[in-house]
Amino acid sequence: MDMTKKQIVLNKIYKMIKRILFLVVVFQFFGCAELQKYAEQIQNTGLTQEQIGNGLRQALDNGIENQVTKLTSKDGFYRNELVKILLPEELQAVDKGLRKIGLGNLADEGIKVLNRAAEDAVKTATPIFVNAVKEITFNDAKNILLGDKNAATTYLKSKTNQSLYNSFSPVIDDSFSKVGADKVWSNLITRYNTIPFVKNVNPDLTAYVTNEALKGVFTMIEIEEKGIREKVGLRNTALLRQVFALQDNK
Repeated sequence: MDMTKKQIVLNKIYKMIKRILFLVVVFQFFGCAELQKYAEQIQNTGLTQEQIGNGLRQALDNGIENQVTKLTSKDGFYRNELVKILLPEELQAVDKGLRKIGLGNLADEGIKVLNRAAEDAVKTATPIFVNAVKEITFNDAKNILLGDKNAATTYLKSKTNQSLYNSFSPVIDDSFSKVGADKVWSNLITRYNTIPFVKNVNPDLTAYVTNEALKGVFTMIEIEEKGIREKVGLRNTALLRQVFALQDNK
């Protein structure tokens, strides 16, 4: 390559580097501007960091009290189409097979006991949530407040998911025994496995229901969070109204 061509290539590289550096500076400027805007909003409202943290805690407490508590009542899962626990994929064939031979009531009972077990398990969730809510820092609160519409739910899930699983699983296992679900499903699966030409099944129902119960809990908390973020009327304390006004103006 002669000197002229080399110079042309070097000039192109130089221009590309300048553009990249320009973009970096622009992004940094707007990032700082956003932080400055947020700081000014806080100062203008007169809210302290502690008040903002407490406002987010109130929002999460509302989700726990207004939504999670509903799941612990009879039919809290079973009659709620948003969270109702249906059969795992490998057992859907069981359901269809039993209904074809006139055992639809037995199949319905099998689904009901799965949901009853979830309702029992969720009763253990509140103290785990309460501990997670207490741990919210100002930085957490800021990220939640100015984050996505499910940022509080995502935070709570990241802090509690494993603890909830560990708490739910033995309760669900015990509930299966208490309501006779282990016998119901043993009977269902045994009857299904005797149907000619079907593939035998033997799923881990405790793990399945535990995971579905967790999905249900966070689905309901997210509904409450979305309501508070979008509907001023659901901000039922002065602090909630003040804190979420910051989000409205972001």
